[in-house]
Amino acid sequence: MDIPDLRQKIGLLVRWQTQTEAGNRTMELFDWPQGVALFALYLHAKEAKDKTLTDYLFRWFDRWIEKGLPGKNVNSMAPMLTLSFLYEDTKKESYLAICKEWLHYIMEEHPRTGEGGFQHKTIDSDNYAQLWDDTLYVAVLFIARMGKLLKRDDCVQESIRQFLVHIKYLHDPVTGLFFHGWTFAQKHHFAGALWGRGNAWYTAGLVDYLELADIPEGVKMFLVSTLRRQIDALKKMQAENGMFHTLLDDPGSYQESSATAGFAYGILKAVRLGLLDESYRETGEKAAAAVAARVLPSGELAEVSAGTCLRMDKDYYRNIPLRPCPYGQSMALLALVEAGKA
Repeated sequence: MDIPDLRQKIGLLVRWQTQTEAGNRTMELFDWPQGVALFALYLHAKEAKDKTLTDYLFRWFDRWIEKGLPGKNVNSMAPMLTLSFLYEDTKKESYLAICKEWLHYIMEEHPRTGEGGFQHKTIDSDNYAQLWDDTLYVAVLFIARMGKLLKRDDCVQESIRQFLVHIKYLHDPVTGLFFHGWTFAQKHHFAGALWGRGNAWYTAGLVDYLELADIPEGVKMFLVSTLRRQIDALKKMQAENGMFHTLLDDPGSYQESSATAGFAYGILKAVRLGLLDESYRETGEKAAAAVAARVLPSGELAEVSAGTCLRMDKDYYRNIPLRPCPYGQSMALLALVEAGKA
């Protein structure tokens, strides 16, 4: 597709993400925003054969390993996905040992909800008995990846279970979209928010999952049909300028870039891989163009909502502040690189 200065915008996104000028300290933590960013940077570095960017990834992990990794939870699992690929590229046993340690934690020790779902425990909250749609991206992709890397079918089967349990409780059969979360304790969907970025975790995560894992054809058919139903709903909710709202079904809520980028990436990649037919391409291209238009000359992606918890009030979602975030940069990077393949 034709996006003016596409290569330049990709370069700006990467530079903002990996530099620390002007107080940009967004990559200093070891958590889900950084994990999402690292994977996008890794995929881009691999495709572009960018040794400088690859070296940045090694330095990032080596500094943390020397310092000591933080506590384990669903969100802090996210960087492990990239580390598993760096191990495969280098055969560095210390990387594999860490991946195995964290895999054991999430498979054997992390708290679960009803039906074996991963409780969305974070650094500051147990979120007792709660399923969040974020979990599929930040933790389950890593499990699937390790199943393939270690030839462990139990990991592949666990990843399948997690997708099916999350779809069962978070998918809205009326709209085809996803609720942000579900509680097994009180048995409700909190505010019933059809949150943009939460939906984008499924759209973007699923296409990567199907590349990472060898799963039975029947399961793949089910997952893709759920994706198709979601995108059919999104097509009707996309704004004229290509953006999506932070509450997808509420045009009065602000338009949000990270969700739009996730949708652009997932849709365009699904079309390229043959998971969706060509009729979906226009939706993905409009979203990618809208994201590109919001890459500022500084490299910052504008209109990205900050971290968002589960709440009982939709006004909470409407009032989340907009600020630069690593996951916004990385989802934009994924979207624009994918758009360049169209």
